[in-house]
Amino acid sequence: MGTKGKHNDDTLRELKGVKQPQTIQKIKLNRGKSPSANVFVTHILQGDISYLSRAITLVESTNELHQKKAAKIIQACLPYANNSIRIGITGVPGVGKSTFIEALGKYLTKKDKKIAVLAIDPSSSVNKGSILGDKTRMGDLVKDKNAFIRPSPSGDSLGGVAKKTRETIILCEAAGFDTIFIETVGVGQSETAVHSMVDFFLLLKLAGAGDELQGIKRGIIEMADAIVINKADGTNIKQAALAKADFSRALHLYPLKKSSWQPKVTTCSAIDNKGIDAVWQLIEEYMALTKKSGYFEGQRNEQNTFWVLETINEQLKNRFYHHPLIKKELAAVLKKVQQQQLTPFEAAKKVLAAYYKKGAV
Repeated sequence: MGTKGKHNDDTLRELKGVKQPQTIQKIKLNRGKSPSANVFVTHILQGDISYLSRAITLVESTNELHQKKAAKIIQACLPYANNSIRIGITGVPGVGKSTFIEALGKYLTKKDKKIAVLAIDPSSSVNKGSILGDKTRMGDLVKDKNAFIRPSPSGDSLGGVAKKTRETIILCEAAGFDTIFIETVGVGQSETAVHSMVDFFLLLKLAGAGDELQGIKRGIIEMADAIVINKADGTNIKQAALAKADFSRALHLYPLKKSSWQPKVTTCSAIDNKGIDAVWQLIEEYMALTKKSGYFEGQRNEQNTFWVLETINEQLKNRFYHHPLIKKELAAVLKKVQQQQLTPFEAAKKVLAAYYKKGAV
């Protein structure tokens, strides 16, 4: 019994003297410590993907401190931005957007281009979660040292487009990426928002899907700078050629764009890697035309103006609905509307009147 007690006592004495390795002590000291905005900027300008990813996480965060640091980082990176081609890519789910982007991305990285893919992933309207599966769908591109793929949850922002996509573009450009792809969720309204932040807008279509002309939204056709019929392979080659002819005739019915560019239609097979070079050639032709005419720079300026106003609208809306007075007043008038005691229009007037009268502005 005495031996057992002595053994336990010795064990405890030995454990008390154990010193933790220095590396573990450093980890404990640095845990939770975030680099300064200047450190972030230095690493981003050096093309450090780790710091770029962390900076984008700050941009997407709703934490006030994160937002302040993100604003400093973006402001410092701004002089090094605006030196890329921004390409919006849309199409209905199942059209092969991820496969197409990977094929085009690999084609460009072989030409020593640096590619950033900002994939807007649909968020659940129920629990706000999202799949963020683009990295798994672009398995080859994600391993390419000249490519960066960043899936972002769409949240509840305009048309399913991540609110901070424009800031993310600036960070990617500052990190040296010269070609930015923005992939939309392909659900309808998101195209408008993406179109307002890119230089070239590409619509992916499928042949034989039943919407060659009638079912497609006129607005999306009007926005498209090029229509690409994907999956033009196997038994689908003939159908793809017919779809190309149909869309080409349809596009000639639309008035010429402000850019003086006549949108074109081409076919490709992303999975077989055919026709990808022709798509890039179209984009290069467009860029040469719009830069020569001055439209490219003018369009960028118009987009900046649009997003200033859009941000002001967003801030005003958020401030209005989160104001305690409005929450209370809105709940009261909604109850009256539901009880048929007040029309929706009068209810809105009452809420706005209360907002301005009590100086909530």
